[in-house]
Amino acid sequence: MHLTSTLLAGAAAVASAAAAENYLGFNSGSTLADRSAKFKKDFEAEFKTAQALNGAPGKFNAVRLYTNIQAYATDDPIEAFEAAIDTQTYLLLGIWTSGTDNISKELSALQKAVTKYGSKFTDLVIGMSIGSEDLYRNSVTGTKNKAGVGADPEVIVSFIKDYKKAFDGGALAKVPIGHVDTWDSWTNSSNKAVIDAVDWVGVDEYPYYENDKGNNIKNAGKLFDKAYLATKAAVGDKPVWVTETGWPVTGEKWDEAEPSAENAKYYWDEVGCRQLFGKAPTFWYNLRDSNPDNTMKFAITKDLSTTPLFNLTCPTTFDTDSSDSSSSASSGSSTATSRSDGSSTSLSSPTSSGSSGSGPSSGSAAATSSAGSSSAGASGSAKATAASGSGAGKMLASSTVAGVLALAGAFFLL
Repeated sequence: MHLTSTLLAGAAAVASAAAAENYLGFNSGSTLADRSAKFKKDFEAEFKTAQALNGAPGKFNAVRLYTNIQAYATDDPIEAFEAAIDTQTYLLLGIWTSGTDNISKELSALQKAVTKYGSKFTDLVIGMSIGSEDLYRNSVTGTKNKAGVGADPEVIVSFIKDYKKAFDGGALAKVPIGHVDTWDSWTNSSNKAVIDAVDWVGVDEYPYYENDKGNNIKNAGKLFDKAYLATKAAVGDKPVWVTETGWPVTGEKWDEAEPSAENAKYYWDEVGCRQLFGKAPTFWYNLRDSNPDNTMKFAITKDLSTTPLFNLTCPTTFDTDSSDSSSSASSGSSTATSRSDGSSTSLSSPTSSGSSGSGPSSGSAAATSSAGSSSAGASGSAKATAASGSGAGKMLASSTVAGVLALAGAFFLL
């Protein structure tokens, strides 16, 4: 009896801990849509809206950042840190690694923040992403789409070592380290060194941009699932965090995909509600648009209103058959054919049309012309600056998304 109750109590505790890890949040760049810098009041307004969204299926009290550096500064801590402290918002931090040979300014900004804010800051940090879509940018497909200068696997691994050395023995030493990239970057065996070096993997996935795959809204859930399952299969026992996904409310039609509030709601239900919310650490794209060059607009609210553009309440039934997705896991895994050059035959990304702005502030020494990342619909061209830091639907046709911490297994013990 005692043993049984003890085991049950332990299982419940583990399940509770697992559930606690399934954060809900949005992405947030370092600049506004007009490319001007965001300051504390701007981040604070975002975080307060996110936590007070009408009808939300949970509390969106986490945020994913792309840089530690305040826009227009060299190595000053981004003011999102102070806003997070004041609003008790959890932080998935990011270090910009594309187009640079060192991350010293990023590390300096982070060290300054630790010194200035102490545990009020470090206690809110749930993860550290070393890089964002760097492997995709350096793939053949990324080059074709003018996604900008990325970083090869060995460079990402060396930056991970630099970060660990800089914070060894400190409060951030226990923070799980990850890297964010497209799904077919993870299924590419030439990038395995990065998988081996991280504690978790972050995936960006936008079925909207999946050309020639039947990317109409009714098929979006299945496309997402295939990429998600392929990612999970490729990374083994590493937890998968969904770092970007969403459906545009306005913009141009993309193959069979059409933007609208109605379709954004359907995607929210079929992907977010059915597959992600409460099951995987999820950072939706997005609460507020920050990239003026992306014609697709993903913001779920207007002017940071707590009343969203569509109903966020989750339905009790879904159109997407999860069992079909599970049975097609193997086909999903093979969708992206790995190449030693770092590319994937499956990726059909949008042509570039502007900076993705997922990188650090333009004033950052680490921010180079590579800035524009792969973002969906974003140009990511070599001339794009990293100023916006938005990380918008960058994923371009490829990325995908997914999953949840391996802790999810414990979650089901309940």
